[in-house]
Amino acid sequence: MKYRQRMNQNNRSVQNVPLSKRRLKTKPVLTLLAILFLGNIFWFVLWLFALVDGDAGDDETVVARIDGEKITRQQWMAEMERYYGKETLQRMVNEKVMEKAAKEYDIDVTDEEIDLERSLMISSSEMDSTLAQLDEKELKNQIKSQLILEKVLTKDIVIDEKDLKEYYKENESLYNIQATYRAKLIVVNTKKEAEKVLDELEKGSDFSVLAKERSLEPVSASLGGDIGYISKQSDVDPNILKAVQKLEKNEISKPFILRDGRYGIVQVVEKMDGKSFEFEEVKDHIKRVLAMEQLPSTISPETFWRDFNVSWFYGE
Repeated sequence: MKYRQRMNQNNRSVQNVPLSKRRLKTKPVLTLLAILFLGNIFWFVLWLFALVDGDAGDDETVVARIDGEKITRQQWMAEMERYYGKETLQRMVNEKVMEKAAKEYDIDVTDEEIDLERSLMISSSEMDSTLAQLDEKELKNQIKSQLILEKVLTKDIVIDEKDLKEYYKENESLYNIQATYRAKLIVVNTKKEAEKVLDELEKGSDFSVLAKERSLEPVSASLGGDIGYISKQSDVDPNILKAVQKLEKNEISKPFILRDGRYGIVQVVEKMDGKSFEFEEVKDHIKRVLAMEQLPSTISPETFWRDFNVSWFYGE
């Protein structure tokens, strides 16, 4: 295809680049940052459209009233398209393009590869705030699309085995993953308040709802108490970490004192055991790490649009 021809010149020079200049560290993890934000918009808008489509009524359905003044469904949809329409459609097109590219180039992405990338992302503290907004399924879908793109781009690039091993040796700490927990937190002022919250939880109240209503931490409270992924490497109150380490998935802690004197209750919503990846387990990952750095930074799924005859609402 045309794209294969366009990439050949970029692939020739890889062998001539010293390994010291190809050091990438956590780039495979952090390269996903760019797509995660758009992904959040994508899933959020799809949810909104699904919510509205599930309701009876036409474009004049009233979705809100302010002192008697109406906001209609049509106005709401137009405003969402104005702010999120292009990015959402672009994301949808890119996912379809990557699916076709995978078939065209016979690219396969395994669950093991997705899990590896996910583990590396979660172990990177820089990703915590973004990951807190994505559930497991959404994150895995985004990782899969990114892996397809990287595999297509790097399939003809050859990296020496000794370079792969050298990279692994110099960056082995990246592949020693600490036990990690995704948790929700409720913070209150006193032990008595914490015990009251725990009593409500034990009677069946939803943790996320109570976090929004009662927690004194505004950021996590707005997310239903979600504080993202934490481990020994995280900059988090050690008392929170100590509490989650005692819990199994979905368990709720007893009230405990925080270092600022307030009280907390945590729930573990996901638990990932620590793991040390051997060279052979991450060999293909490292190959992509080193190969991707040789490619132009502007390469994205849009590079393939012409090859798959893409046309869309926003023009060329």
